[in-house]
Amino acid sequence: MTDPFAVASLPRRAVMGVVNVTPDSFSDGGRFLDTDAAVAHGRALAAAGAAVLDVGGESTRPGAEPVGAEEERRRVVPVVAALAASVDVPVSIDTSKAEVAAAALEAGATMVNDVTAGTLDGEMLAVVADHGAGFVAMHMRGTPRTMQDDARYDDVVSEVGEFLAARVHAAVAGGIRIDGVLADPGIGFAKTAAHNVALLRALGVVAVRAGAPLLVGASRKSFLGQIAGGAAPPDRDDATLATTVWAFESGVAMVRVHDVAASVRAARLLDVLERATPSGVVAA
Repeated sequence: MTDPFAVASLPRRAVMGVVNVTPDSFSDGGRFLDTDAAVAHGRALAAAGAAVLDVGGESTRPGAEPVGAEEERRRVVPVVAALAASVDVPVSIDTSKAEVAAAALEAGATMVNDVTAGTLDGEMLAVVADHGAGFVAMHMRGTPRTMQDDARYDDVVSEVGEFLAARVHAAVAGGIRIDGVLADPGIGFAKTAAHNVALLRALGVVAVRAGAPLLVGASRKSFLGQIAGGAAPPDRDDATLATTVWAFESGVAMVRVHDVAASVRAARLLDVLERATPSGVVAA
C-alpha cells in the first residue's frame, strides 16, 4: 500500500507538472514517449518546483483514439517507478483504467487523476481507496474522441458543479478519504470556449458546489489561442500563466501545467504579496 495522500500535504498554491508518455499529445507530440526522456523531463519539472508529477500514457485531446490497458501500462509504469524512486514529490497517474491505476500505484504513484471521475471503470474507486491514494475527479461528457459533440449546457457552472459534487460523494462513499480528493471542472473537455471562460470566471462557485478543493488544467488549450492568440500550443504559455494567476486568486488548490517554472514563480510572488505589510515588509 502506498503512503496515504492528503491535499493538506501540498503547498497552498500547488503546481502539477505534466509528463506525457504518448505519441500523440496535443502539446508535445511524443517528445517524451521514450522512458528515459520522460523520466528526465519529470525530474526537470520537479527541480523547477512542481509539487506533483502527473504521468499519462493515453492522450485525452479532442478526437484522441483510445489506448489498450496493456500498452498504457507498458508506457507509464517504468516512468512512474523511476520518478517515485528519484523525486521528493508525489507522482500521479493520469488514467481512467483501474488496472493501469493499480499497476502505477504499486510502482509508487500516490494519486490517480481520472478524466472520467471514476465513471468509466467501476473498479477505479475501490483501487484508489485500497491504496490510500489521492483522487482527482474531473468533469467530462462522452470520451475524448466524442466529447466536443456533447458540449451543450443550460447552465455550465451549475451542471459541472453538480456532477463534481456527485463524484466527490461517490469517491468518499467508496472509501477514498475526503482529504485526498480534488475536483477538476474539466476545462476543454466537452466545453466550448465560452463554457471554459464561464467556469474560470466562477471557480469559487464551482468549488463550493463540488465540496472539494479544485484542480484546474487550462494549460496550452485551444480556447486560449482563440481568445489570446498563439496558434501552436507552446505559444499559449503566456495565456496559460494568466489562468494560473486567476485560478490561484480564485482559491484553487492546484493547477496542472506544462511550463511549471513560470507557474511556480507566479505562485511564489502571490505568496509574497499576500504576506507583505502595507510598508512592503514580507512577514515570515
